[in-house]
Amino acid sequence: MPITQQQRYLETRKVTIVGALANIVLAVGKILFGWMGHSSALIADGVHSFSDLLTDLLVILAAKFAHQEADSDHPYGHERIETAAAVGLAMLLLVVGLAIIYNAAVELINHHFGHRPNVYVLWVAIFSIVVNEAIYHYTKRVAKRIKSDILFANALHSRSDAASSLVVLIGVGGALLGLPWLDGIAAIIVGLLIVKMGGVIAWQNLGELVDTGVAVKILEQINALITEIPGVDAIHQLRTRKMAGKILVYLHIIVPPKVSVSEGHHIGEQVLLTLYKNVEDMHDVTVHVDSEDDELYSHSAKLPIRQILVPQLEQAWLDLPGGNKLTNIQLHYLAGKIEVEVELPLSILQQTDVQQLGDEYQNAIANIAQVQRVRLTFA
Repeated sequence: MPITQQQRYLETRKVTIVGALANIVLAVGKILFGWMGHSSALIADGVHSFSDLLTDLLVILAAKFAHQEADSDHPYGHERIETAAAVGLAMLLLVVGLAIIYNAAVELINHHFGHRPNVYVLWVAIFSIVVNEAIYHYTKRVAKRIKSDILFANALHSRSDAASSLVVLIGVGGALLGLPWLDGIAAIIVGLLIVKMGGVIAWQNLGELVDTGVAVKILEQINALITEIPGVDAIHQLRTRKMAGKILVYLHIIVPPKVSVSEGHHIGEQVLLTLYKNVEDMHDVTVHVDSEDDELYSHSAKLPIRQILVPQLEQAWLDLPGGNKLTNIQLHYLAGKIEVEVELPLSILQQTDVQQLGDEYQNAIANIAQVQRVRLTFA
């Protein structure tokens, strides 16, 4: 059973609150013990954890609004709020990371190594690695289940915090062995990890905001599925985009030119069902049914519409056999011209030759240049 927007919101809020509580403990603990233990790297890692806490709050707020159902002002839903929030999260990471790099670099340049870190800084770093790795796996599992990009980005944020704590562990260990500058180097590496993570998240989500299409592999899958559907002669103008991890597709399909409107619609419905069933994360499909490639024959739109053309045809055929008994006139707009199918009573066949009658109907409208061909049917 598909997960509802409300369920997505509740799941997101639950996992994010758990992460936020852990980040409060980690941020306060690392900054406090980093200050007491004379470790710039652990303080930088504490600032990283504090940024995790801020992003947790951002995720909860984004989830609250993004998971609202579609309305008249937002017919495609509110999921793009998640994407925008993920970009905001990325910008925050970039600022935090660059600030950490700057401060650590100033200390190294000025040789402000300070006191040697205390050994308990190592235990704080180990505790941070264990906690953040657990939060990462928990958040990632939920993000995959409910298909949430912002929750997955937050999981990666926790993984980067675990990685930065590992760097702190190595840097502080080196400082304890008589290499005090390693603590500053560790702080810079932590900052670089944060900047990298922010850049990755920003790149992915900015691509979604500017309607970047799906990956080539998925596009090829969509093409292959559609072309195998009976009745689809070709496809064109295939456009894709993503919204909060969900795929939206718009395309034109070309069907045999003289199928009925209802059959063309039915073929389009088969396209919808096939894509929803076989393409993961497919959210919305819009299918335009063409009788020909309208990129090649766009000038067909300039041809007269039925309300103008049919009265002209009826007037031209009025004095011909069956001309006052026309039961159905079908118009086919093809290759910049119009083909006409006229249904006449079957009894007409007893009065005239079919070939002759066809010629008479064709000749009677010779002055209507847009009509290329007339075909008679009988019922």
